[in-house]
Amino acid sequence: MTTRVPMAELPTLVGRQLGPTAPVLVDQDRIDRFAHCTLDDQWIHVDPVRAAVGPFGTTIGHGFLTLSLLSHFFGELLAVDDAALAINYGLERVRFPAAVTSGSLLSATAEVRQVRPETGFTMVTTRVTMRAEGSEKPCCVADCVTRFVAHPSEAGS
Repeated sequence: MTTRVPMAELPTLVGRQLGPTAPVLVDQDRIDRFAHCTLDDQWIHVDPVRAAVGPFGTTIGHGFLTLSLLSHFFGELLAVDDAALAINYGLERVRFPAAVTSGSLLSATAEVRQVRPETGFTMVTTRVTMRAEGSEKPCCVADCVTRFVAHPSEAGS
């Protein structure tokens, strides 16, 4: 479920929980394609036979694959209707408390932690928590910083 607000209302979201998102399947095909793109072909990710006797009993998704889904999930969690654009400004903190086994369905929630209006843009820090369906622990917790840029005609307001 997407929370939609104008930029002026972003400060009202501090402390608010957003989501959850629709689930995304992290299957072996997605893991293999990510490994190919990033040149990270460690056996725990791409060798189902060897991984079957490994610590998770199957292959697992890369931590950075999980993290890369943050952009998709964030777009489902928050939309700022009157922003000219949203820019990924960076991450304050990232942790991977649990592995994502092949075949997992991931979804995300977020808590708006800080909103800092500036001239021409607003910086928003959210703590995004991703979970695999049926897992007690989250698979990724990241403090995401996003810059919502005002339209040039509104930059001085």
